Amino acid sequence: MKRLLLLALAAGLMLPSAAQNAGRIYRTEAAPYDSRHDADARNRQDDKAYIRFEPVAATTRDGLRVAAQQIDIPYAWTDGCVYLHLENVGSAYTLALDGRAVAEVEDPVTPAEFLLTPLVHEGPNLISLTLRPSRTPQLQEGTPPTERPRFADCYLYMQNRRSVADFTVALRPDSTRRFGILDLAVVVRNAYNYDEPVTVGYDIYSPQGRLLDFSIVERTVAGRSADTLRFAPHVYGAYDNRWESDGSNPPLYRVMLFLRRDGAYKEYMPLRVGFRDVEFRDGRFYSFGRPLELREASCNAASDREATRARMVALKRRGVNTLRPDAPQPAWYYELCDELGLRVIDRANLNAPRGRGDRTVGGTPSNDPALAAEYLERVKAMYYRSRNYTCVIAYELGGASGNGYNMYKAYQWLKSVERSRPVLYGDAAGEWNSDL
Repeated sequence: MKRLLLLALAAGLMLPSAAQNAGRIYRTEAAPYDSRHDADARNRQDDKAYIRFEPVAATTRDGLRVAAQQIDIPYAWTDGCVYLHLENVGSAYTLALDGRAVAEVEDPVTPAEFLLTPLVHEGPNLISLTLRPSRTPQLQEGTPPTERPRFADCYLYMQNRRSVADFTVALRPDSTRRFGILDLAVVVRNAYNYDEPVTVGYDIYSPQGRLLDFSIVERTVAGRSADTLRFAPHVYGAYDNRWESDGSNPPLYRVMLFLRRDGAYKEYMPLRVGFRDVEFRDGRFYSFGRPLELREASCNAASDREATRARMVALKRRGVNTLRPDAPQPAWYYELCDELGLRVIDRANLNAPRGRGDRTVGGTPSNDPALAAEYLERVKAMYYRSRNYTCVIAYELGGASGNGYNMYKAYQWLKSVERSRPVLYGDAAGEWNSDL
């Protein structure tokens, strides 16, 4: 039956343009849980708002490589917002739902999320990926192949029309540098056509398990719009729980986001955050006012979480305290770095060494304006998925890829959204688009 579905899809691959409002989105990767207990345990066994996406790959009569899965969408999902999370697809791809185009993605490495709401319907929905050569293969010529299984960590999930659309979280010193302050901004969304109240709350627990603060706020949000709620409570005793790479298990605070609707608590999002104070000035990193010596190593995710942990532990035993991946990694990679106290300089999947010394227009992909949109897409995807991890202390525009217009635009965009962490680029060669 699955084979027939793939063949039927291939017969109609002249896809119409994507439906309005469906397509790729950029936000924090945080699928909610139904209950606090499941959120604490990271348990999705009985989660009715979460479905694993495990497509079956086949080659059609026309030589096309297609991976697809038929998903039965329950009625309750049709009144919500439906998202698809994809990673480790292994090639560039065209995403379609029931033969209707959703998005074209050239980057085979960086995880991506898509809004499917305008296209999904109750009952069987065929989600398909046409696996094809990238139209911009030169941008990842220097990216090593991944060790992870294809389609690892792919899933669909549903959120209510009144929900958390995005958030940023950090635990930093306050202005007096005597206490910590939780810097939490929550974007709430109302996807209905009319004004609706949205109630969002959080609580924060110390690394020792003590409840430190909680708050619940209701905000009326206009139809088809979003609003941002900001919280900034003081966290006392934070300096006794500093997140530094010197310790074997640096302390992490537990923060839980949740919604309340019609008197019931919904959509729990569990977060872990460390009390960090990393500054970058005069070309050097400082941690809590002291110069920070970065002992770096290149490190990408291994085949699974446990193998990656073993790799990181071995590096830390050798004195390494900072990792430089070649491209964005799975979410659990950054979670492991948070837990182990390993700092990360995150890098966009831009590894284009061809012609890197040629500064003529088009002489290198980084100086070809026709590729500017793809450069920005990769930098945006990197930033939004890793910005809330304590371990990330800086961003890197890419590997050794020369310099030019596209890297200038990428630097400008990243600096416009990230005000505290530096943006680095080794091939800037003294030009202005690197903070180091």
